[in-house]
Amino acid sequence: MKVLSLATALSFGLAVAAAAQQGFGPLLTPVELDRRLSDTAPLVLDIRGDAYEAGHIPGAVHAPYSLFRGPSENPGRLVPEDDLEATLRSLGVTRERPVVVVHEGASDSDFGAAARVYWTLKSSGVSQLAILNGGAKAWRLAGLPMSTQVAEVVPSEFELTFSDDWLATTEDVAAIVGGEADALLLDARPQAFWEGNRSHAAAARPGTLPQSRYFEHAGWFSDGPAIVNADSARRLAEAEGLVGAETLVSFCNTGHWAATNWFALSELAGIDGVRLYPESMVGYSNAGHEMANTPGLFRNLMNQVRGIF
Repeated sequence: MKVLSLATALSFGLAVAAAAQQGFGPLLTPVELDRRLSDTAPLVLDIRGDAYEAGHIPGAVHAPYSLFRGPSENPGRLVPEDDLEATLRSLGVTRERPVVVVHEGASDSDFGAAARVYWTLKSSGVSQLAILNGGAKAWRLAGLPMSTQVAEVVPSEFELTFSDDWLATTEDVAAIVGGEADALLLDARPQAFWEGNRSHAAAARPGTLPQSRYFEHAGWFSDGPAIVNADSARRLAEAEGLVGAETLVSFCNTGHWAATNWFALSELAGIDGVRLYPESMVGYSNAGHEMANTPGLFRNLMNQVRGIF
């Protein structure tokens, strides 16, 4: 048993080294992931929740998206660090082992879950990360095998030190709005939210951040639920004037769609210092801060009437 354990450890160490030399992520196709399952032994985190039981990538670990989200009244809120560290340990996450995040791939909106988990892992100190582009749906469409066997997890001793390099807090955003700091506030929601015609159920009121502009998260998807590649993301970012000349802060309702904008700009387009505002408009509006595009009382009442009927 000691010889087998040593051989397994050596194999795993060589796989990690190989992954570092070859580069890893930020996106993998199903075929690329299938190959890496044997040559770099990544940890595959299936974040789809109950869908895991019906079938998943062989060896994938059950890691529901809810583990990385806040409470219902503020879903974008960061998970307390002690709780997050315990979660990552229970999933077998280490700093060195490559991690692949797998979502369902049902739509472009669904990608935000994978991007938010990727952002959380990167901020937690995981060094090699990728998202399966197109998710489990793309894996199935590629004719690759699925399993119903629950993966056996070896807990880790992960020590979390959460980085704020890619984080914007409510206080940071309030300082930007107040003119005490410079940044471009980028709304990832559909235009109706930015204009104040729609709002999240947990938000205190509709509207957006003052001085913001919007670029809908769906703009990074040209064909189905697979996000564009790095070259396309760079070209699109340049066309939109998003070149990193100033700090970019991505927000939405709860840090879900905003995570897609963060991922596309930071990890694909390669723009330094892009930040995600996790609590986004739910946290900001409930904190009572100044907002823009917020309808007046009459318009609010009319929206409520329309909602009833």
